[in-house]
Amino acid sequence: MQVCKRRVSSSALDAWITPPKSLALTDSLSPTHLADLYITLPTRDGSRPGHLYQPPTRGTPLGYGHHLAFFHPRHPESALRPDGTDADFCPPEPFTRRMWASGTMRWNTKRGGTLRVGDDAHSVSTIASVEKKGFDAANAHPMVFVTQRIHITARGREEPSVVEERSHVYLASRGNRRDARQVTGLPRPDFSFTFKPSLTTLFRFSALTFNGHHIHLDKDFAQHSEGYPERLVHGPLTALMLLEVLQFHNPGLQLHAFEYCARNPVIVNRNSTIFGALTSENKAVMWCADDDGVVGMTGSVTFSQ
Repeated sequence: MQVCKRRVSSSALDAWITPPKSLALTDSLSPTHLADLYITLPTRDGSRPGHLYQPPTRGTPLGYGHHLAFFHPRHPESALRPDGTDADFCPPEPFTRRMWASGTMRWNTKRGGTLRVGDDAHSVSTIASVEKKGFDAANAHPMVFVTQRIHITARGREEPSVVEERSHVYLASRGNRRDARQVTGLPRPDFSFTFKPSLTTLFRFSALTFNGHHIHLDKDFAQHSEGYPERLVHGPLTALMLLEVLQFHNPGLQLHAFEYCARNPVIVNRNSTIFGALTSENKAVMWCADDDGVVGMTGSVTFSQ
């Protein structure tokens, strides 16, 4: 009977994959909204010695990764999925459990290609790929990886300033407790930054990104529906902190490209240390780990001085 259900789900999924999908959004890169982001990020909130809070200034380049605070679907609550997530680019039931898996960002380094604070801009999202895993009869946990490609362009320009890909994994099975995955082969760090993402951090980042996913806000949901010990830190917040810490210790870099991958859940109210290693004159390897050495995310950044 389970095999039959899996075949029905695969058929419905194939029907969902076939038609093209896109989502166009407009936004203003408001200094006020960015100020809320700055005061949420421990690299910018003025709490570290020698690093005063500097509010965003209209006309200055938008921080790397800061577009994540903009271009979010605005749906009524009745249109959201039961777990508080939006349904755009989500596969059909039973693939209702969503996790942020990985992503890339590329920045336009041409003269005049940078997004700036105060710009009006638009984003166009499409599905770059859909990958099915574990749909054989012997596997009880089929997964669907959906990768969005997002072009962000300032008003009046033709070339995008940012091209992002973000991959979510959707699961049909109920969450259960799992052992941490081991991550090996990381280099010796050259710098680090430790912070503790709190419930306030998660609430603020959820508000900034208009993200109602219960996994960040509801302890019972995180434990009983998803199988985690506590609420989880947002994948994009951890990714953004990799970029922030690189620049915190190496100001003035011009970033070209960033890729990252979630390795293990990052848990609220636990110390998270962002490590970085400059592995060549134009590349850094970044990762975060908790006090037990569990690596939550890895990434790499290419840049020029």
